[in-house]
Amino acid sequence: MNARKFWRTHAFWPAVGFALALSLVAAFDLDRAISHALFFDSASRQWLGGGEGLWWAHDVIHIGGRWLVGVVTALALIVWLGSFVSRRLRCWRRAAGFAFLAVALSTGIVGALKSVTNVDCPWDLAEFGGDRPYVTLFAHRPDWLPHTRCFPGEHSAAGFALIFGYFLWRDGPRRRARWALAGGIMLGIAFSIGQEARGAHFISHDLTSAAIVWFFQLLLYAWTLAPRRHAVPRLIPARALGDFRAEPR
Repeated sequence: MNARKFWRTHAFWPAVGFALALSLVAAFDLDRAISHALFFDSASRQWLGGGEGLWWAHDVIHIGGRWLVGVVTALALIVWLGSFVSRRLRCWRRAAGFAFLAVALSTGIVGALKSVTNVDCPWDLAEFGGDRPYVTLFAHRPDWLPHTRCFPGEHSAAGFALIFGYFLWRDGPRRRARWALAGGIMLGIAFSIGQEARGAHFISHDLTSAAIVWFFQLLLYAWTLAPRRHAVPRLIPARALGDFRAEPR
């Protein structure tokens, strides 16, 4: 695949897709419409992922999902550190370094954005059982409202971050890369549903997280792993991660 086709399929069309999806959500107020239709019972004033649904939305998807991603991230860091002292792990250095950075930094970016966007969670809004008015993302937020941290969705970003396997394997075993991409997307969607069912996020929050994760990991791949025909200038020195492709397994 030449550079033009690579960037068209991995950057241009995904950007168009995310922009179109988020535009439709905003134009038709799908955030609240989907929450009312699928996740919030106006009669009982109860979220699908609350009450009897708390076990799967909170315990399994939220807490269990957090542990899953944490274990993957920790293992990647352990392998990367171990590669400096163990010859057997040396061939995995670059893969482990990329995996750790891809997950830790993409979720970290989303977490940092949450602290400054000042957007309410659905469960805080009056129409969903809370006590605050609905304020759109770019609208003026009244000064009397407390500062909050709900946009973008950090938990769904952690699920989507596991697409790092696609970038690790896309220049090698393509079938494995496609499975890794599908798995990361499905996990991110599952995390999104769990959080939306609890009232923690709207769909736009999770779409934005998916976009941030995709484009960050794409750039990380281009800076560290991509063949020269795809790459942009390498901001992370190759020697810092090692080169798992250059050494025999």
